Amino acid sequence: MTEPAISTFPVPEIADMPDDLRQRIELIQSKTGFVPNVFLALAHRPDEMRAFMAYHDALMEGPSGLSKAEREMIVVATSGANNCLYCVVAHGAILRIRAKDPLLADQLAVDPSKADLTDRQRAMIDFALKMCREPWSASSSDHDELRAHGFSDDDIWDIGAITGLFALSNRMAHLTSMRPNNEFFTMGR
Repeated sequence: MTEPAISTFPVPEIADMPDDLRQRIELIQSKTGFVPNVFLALAHRPDEMRAFMAYHDALMEGPSGLSKAEREMIVVATSGANNCLYCVVAHGAILRIRAKDPLLADQLAVDPSKADLTDRQRAMIDFALKMCREPWSASSSDHDELRAHGFSDDDIWDIGAITGLFALSNRMAHLTSMRPNNEFFTMGR
């Protein structure tokens, strides 16, 4: 049996990638033991990959009032709503590790309304899903609700920005028919 394609678009060899991207991929590979397919698929357009990764890193790794696990919760819930297999599987693995919870990612991906969440987390996920499904309906009352749960204006921005970035990511994963790495399915279980 042959290994299924990572993407429907050409995937460059790591050795042929620009130095900065190759070095980043090799660093990730040294930490995880494999190269996440998203890096290989997005390397088809190096300048766009750099821009995407810069915004990703600012939102997902930079300072925030949201924990790294909470940020991953947003990704998994909204990616589930967008039926994005790659992001649900890959970020579900990261969420399981960051939250130290083997169940939460699956709950958020399939039916967030039944996920084991605190009231604060539920408010965050409900707002992220509103921004994902019907962003035109968001209003200042949503912000007030989030503030009542202890979120700052910067936190509210982060919830919306993460939702927006992963709407792009989900659509690129659909465009490319991006396949999740097999390793992601068992991580953190």
